[in-house]
Formats: sequence, C-alpha cells, structure tokens
Amino acid sequence: MNLKMNLSELDLAELDFSNMGSWPKAGRVVVAVVLALLVLIGSYLFLVDPALVQLQAEQQKEKELRESYRSKYSMAVNLPLYQQQMQQMEQMLAGLLQQLPCSRETPGMLDDITFAGTSVGLSFVRIHWIPEIEKEFYTELPIQIEVLGTYHQVGLFVSAVAALPRIVTLHDFQLKTTETEQLNFSVVAKTYRYKEAKAPAVSAPAKGGSSL
Repeated sequence: MNLKMNLSELDLAELDFSNMGSWPKAGRVVVAVVLALLVLIGSYLFLVDPALVQLQAEQQKEKELRESYRSKYSMAVNLPLYQQQMQQMEQMLAGLLQQLPCSRETPGMLDDITFAGTSVGLSFVRIHWIPEIEKEFYTELPIQIEVLGTYHQVGLFVSAVAALPRIVTLHDFQLKTTETEQLNFSVVAKTYRYKEAKAPAVSAPAKGGSSL
C-alpha cells in the first residue's frame, strides 16, 4: 500500500538521474524492476532463444539419425532374405526371357499361330509381319491377322494363342459380321525379342607396328 502511495506521489520531473541514490525508495524499486526485466529479456533473446533453436535442430537431427539407423538395421538383418528374393527375381527374369523368341525363331511364330487358328476351324484371310517397333530393352514384332469363323472358334483361337510357349499378346481387336453370317476377326498379335547387350568392338592393332 505504501509503495502504491509513493508511486502516485513520485514526480519524474524532480528526479535527478545523475544521483539516483537520492531518489525515493519507490523510484529506486521501479528502476531496479525495469533493469531486471531488460536483463531477463536480453538474456532470453541473445542466450536462451538461440540455444532453444539449436536444441530443436539437434533433436530433429537425432530423430532423423534414429530413423536412418532403424532402416539400415532392418536392411542388414533382412539382407539374406533380400539376396534370396533377388536370386528368385533373376530366375523369373531368365524364365521370361526364354519365352521371348530370338531372331531364328520368329518365322516359326507364323506357323504356330496359323496352326492355332486352323486347328479350331478358322479360315485365314491374311497373316503377315508388319514393321518392328524398337523399344529400350526389347523389340516388338507385330503380326497382322485376319480370320473368318464363328464366335466360338474365335474364342478358342484366342485361348490357343495365349497358351503358346512364347509370349504373344493381342491388340487392336476388330470383329465384324460378313454377308455369309461369319465373323471377320482382325487383330494384331505382338511377340517380343529381347535386346542383348552388344560387346564393344575391339580395334585390331595397326600393321607394321613394333611392340615395346
């Protein structure tokens, strides 16, 4: 209560800032509190706040390192399983590549597809190779096919083509009814040839050169 009364009676115009020791007790208390607050604010801004920012950064870094450690530890523990899966994938890839015809086998694909159609009673209007389509790792070998038959025969033909030992896919279906009430089935069959990596050419040594 006395401090409140002293503060109300305090006249800042009468205070001598060069001789603070002569100030009333209330004035000295106010100055001390203000200085303490300024010290606390300055300490927080210049000491505590940067330390808190650095602490948060270190905590985030610790979290990332822990997650990285868990991931690498899991990979290390499961390495034998990963190696086994890799071997299985390589075997699967080798099996799939064996289903792709090499250049020597592609002429036989026409015979296989023709046999698949005639064996179910279809009549071939046309069957021939169309231009190859180069891809990054393989080459598409399209075959234009047009046959005549019943709906049931066409279904059996599609099943027979799908059951061929080599990979053959069917695209661009067209099904029309002819004047003889037969179905005209036009389709593009695609088989594929794997691109093997070519060995780099080795240049022959120049004739007449002497070896050192």
